[in-house]
Amino acid sequence: MKSIGLLFVLFAIYGCSGKPLVIKPDVEADSSRTSKLYVVSHGWHVGLALAAEELNSALPDLKEWFSGAEYYELGWGDAGFYQANEITSGVTLQAILWSQGAVVHLVALPVSPDEYFPGTNVVDTCLTPEELDSLTQYLSNSFTRDESGNLIELKRGIYGDSQFYEGEGRYHLLNTSNKWAAKALKSAGMALSPTFKLTADSVMGFVEENRKDCTR
Repeated sequence: MKSIGLLFVLFAIYGCSGKPLVIKPDVEADSSRTSKLYVVSHGWHVGLALAAEELNSALPDLKEWFSGAEYYELGWGDAGFYQANEITSGVTLQAILWSQGAVVHLVALPVSPDEYFPGTNVVDTCLTPEELDSLTQYLSNSFTRDESGNLIELKRGIYGDSQFYEGEGRYHLLNTSNKWAAKALKSAGMALSPTFKLTADSVMGFVEENRKDCTR
């Protein structure tokens, strides 16, 4: 039993330390909270959304590709499962046990996330400039780049004006799309442990209880 427990702990640590890695924000006590981060529940996973102009600085190619975007929503997950035309037990099992890689799903939104996803649970919180900077670094690090430093485009996305890109890291049972979102929230200065944030409800619940209002 001890060996099984140790194996589980090691597996959990591996899941927490997988790419992309958390970016710890600088702390400025007097910083104002001026930037909104939205967390969107899609049932089995969550997406993260922020103003397009705030992510364009870290990923300048996006401004050219999605020139009309007001916001971006991002998700991360298994390359096979996330891009599948039909979700089957085989696709799900492959994602959990022998994932072939990760992808980032990016959606260009013409309006705010709470307008774009009516009837959906959308929670917002406000970030300081330092928290926004570490979050956008984390999101930027979620994308794989080619030898020229360009993002690697894959299939068109699932809804709206969206696109899949090759992502960093590898999906598995303890490194899920919701774990990726939890690491993003930690990069945004939220005091949570991503290790066991494996469900959408656990992520949404934490944000709802710990959200910050804007100060402007």
